[in-house]
Amino acid sequence: MNVNERVRDIVLSHIEKDHTDISITRQCELLGISRGSIYYSPAPLSQTDQLLLRHLDELYTEHPYFGARRMGHELTTETGIIVGRKHAGTLMDILGIEALYPKRNLSKNTSDKYRYPYLLKGVSATHPNHIWGTDITYIRMRQGFVYLTAFLDWFSRYVLSWEVSITLDTAFVLEAGKHALTIGTPDIANSDQGVQYTSQAYGQLWNSETTKISMDSRGRALDNIFTERLWRTVKYEEVYLKEYETVQEARHSLGVYFDFYNNRRGHQSHGYKTPAEIYFGGR
Repeated sequence: MNVNERVRDIVLSHIEKDHTDISITRQCELLGISRGSIYYSPAPLSQTDQLLLRHLDELYTEHPYFGARRMGHELTTETGIIVGRKHAGTLMDILGIEALYPKRNLSKNTSDKYRYPYLLKGVSATHPNHIWGTDITYIRMRQGFVYLTAFLDWFSRYVLSWEVSITLDTAFVLEAGKHALTIGTPDIANSDQGVQYTSQAYGQLWNSETTKISMDSRGRALDNIFTERLWRTVKYEEVYLKEYETVQEARHSLGVYFDFYNNRRGHQSHGYKTPAEIYFGGR
């Protein structure tokens, strides 16, 4: 855990949730942090759907190319609960996921004003800050769930920043992006075509003179492969081994893990050097 994250944890521990004069939202604004990072209202989901979401998350992590029909079949087989295609699709929407395979562009975003071309076909990251990738994933808790976003340097695999939120809003993505930019500036920033990334605010996060914005072809598994690998690693080595009770516990435990991932977990592709060694040593 770096200094900024330690300071954040101290700040979070001192937020007064029952303060009579200043609301939690206002306290978060004054401290410059997202309300979704510290305050959790249980999602209005049945215990059955929460169970299905846990299984769906594991299925998607292992088989991201399964569509709603196949997911419904697999969930029914695993749990004994009958899950149709429509219900499976609803659960996938809650997780913010879709099957990863080439298909027609049916994005719900109707405007192309803040959508950008995919710039990474045939391009490999050759140095730190060449390409950054960002994405959002679902993180299960004992009761309910939160979302995790991160910015990853593709060359070194260094996690520049991360944030958690109780909703799929744009604010926590922007917060993570702003923190990442205090560490470096990428030549290319790559994401999917989710509403968080096609927002005007996300486009304005980047300086067009230094950073080009790239967006995956919708539903393409290999366009954001390094971030997908990061999610698999985080879930198998951290999330699936834990039962987070609160958002603060999830944040703290993920912070400990990302510190390990960046500073002590060597990568075979870099001769078992750590992401931090590659990122800071190769600049």
